[in-house]
Amino acid sequence: MTVMRTKPVEDVLGQETRLRRRLGPLDLMGFGIGIVIGTGIFTLTGVEAQDHAGPAVTVSFALAGVVSLLAAFCYAELASSVPTAGSAYTYAYATMGELVAWIIGWDLVLEFALGAAVVARGWSGYLAELFGLPGTFFGESSVVNVGAIGITLVLGAVATVGIRQSSRVTNALVVVKVSICVFVVIVGLFFVKAANLTPFVPPARPAAAGDSGLARPLSQVLFGLEPSAFGIAGVLTAAAVVFFAYTGFEAVANLGEETRRPSRDLPLGLFGTLGISTLLYVAVSFVVVGMVDYRRIDPGAPIASAFTAVGADWASTLVSIAAVAGLTSVILVDIVAIGRIGFAMARDGLLPAPVGAVHPRWGTPYRLTAAITVGVAALAGFVPLSSLANLVSIGTLFAFVIVSVAVPVLRRTRPALKRPFRVPLSPLVPIVSALACLYLMTNLSIETWLRFLIWMALGLILYFSYGRRHSHLTDEAAVRPSR
Repeated sequence: MTVMRTKPVEDVLGQETRLRRRLGPLDLMGFGIGIVIGTGIFTLTGVEAQDHAGPAVTVSFALAGVVSLLAAFCYAELASSVPTAGSAYTYAYATMGELVAWIIGWDLVLEFALGAAVVARGWSGYLAELFGLPGTFFGESSVVNVGAIGITLVLGAVATVGIRQSSRVTNALVVVKVSICVFVVIVGLFFVKAANLTPFVPPARPAAAGDSGLARPLSQVLFGLEPSAFGIAGVLTAAAVVFFAYTGFEAVANLGEETRRPSRDLPLGLFGTLGISTLLYVAVSFVVVGMVDYRRIDPGAPIASAFTAVGADWASTLVSIAAVAGLTSVILVDIVAIGRIGFAMARDGLLPAPVGAVHPRWGTPYRLTAAITVGVAALAGFVPLSSLANLVSIGTLFAFVIVSVAVPVLRRTRPALKRPFRVPLSPLVPIVSALACLYLMTNLSIETWLRFLIWMALGLILYFSYGRRHSHLTDEAAVRPSR
């Protein structure tokens, strides 16, 4: 079948149109931490502590971090072996065929575009709170969210001008937000009370009446389980939700073609990003639930409200500054990541070639980045996206499943391929990674699954109407002499 044709690894590594290699390991960690430390640490702690896990939300963050680490092992092997733009899309193309590659590429566009739009709206709200700006133009209730549009256009311009400029901005923002997160942990520890951490895992109880129908997790429907909150099941459900906080670390693998020493620097960037992010998530969530009873945490601003509850109002301003810095870097890296995925797809003929053209001076896919920026700005400015946020998680988990499966497949089909980094205990680790991601996917709501399937159906229509006929592999098959 033509849709299952694979792209030879030699062709992937020998692309004529390539991006400029300008990034080192610290730049990669800056991009990774820039996209990971953001919305999750500033909002999800309070929401999931109140709704599902109580003080054990700390464990939920740790579990989500472990699943991400398993996937990172797989990303590290593939990224160091096939250091090119496109990440999971390119890996799928070389191992499982063109159709699967298209599905993954389309899935990643959903993840990063929707994630950037959601975060842009959150950025606008934090900015309004920090400076007292009018909610008419900056709040979630605004008809046109001027703040979200403005920050998207500014950061889109930065991403278009060059990867080096993007990395400088991202690294500066990362220093600000990591420093303030460390400050929150150190100062917050003085206000932690043991009473707030007991019971650490609240006893299970029936879920609220509204948590039914399409809002129920798929796993409850599949296995005939009664809706419940808290207990061990609540901790696992919270882990699936807070996984959103880790989405984006795989953007580091998208920069393989722009990394100076990919065989060494990509694994360092991936593991450095996850290690630092997981430590900060676990530490900050522990401090927040230790400072305030989880039932009294403000789900909209858990860190700021925790300091306010203990009389440290002055710290709220610093938290808001960290939120603005953190969300700014997330938007920037999201836009950069979409550009690299689209560039790889256009280079393969699945999207029109002019779309992925590289600017002769900036060395970036400038047309694609500019178009993406306009699209994300439109979504962020006019569409409330809070109900669609879980799509980011399911899209990421789906990509992780494909990457995990790709490792043993490529080892079997290309055993002689040079692998600077190898996943330990393969195929056990990749299999466990894929199963863990699938399990977390089943803990997302039925309505999230339906929206995800609709997006995938639209992608398949585009592939069969354009991509399959214009693929470069189709051209190669047409000129290949018959035997």
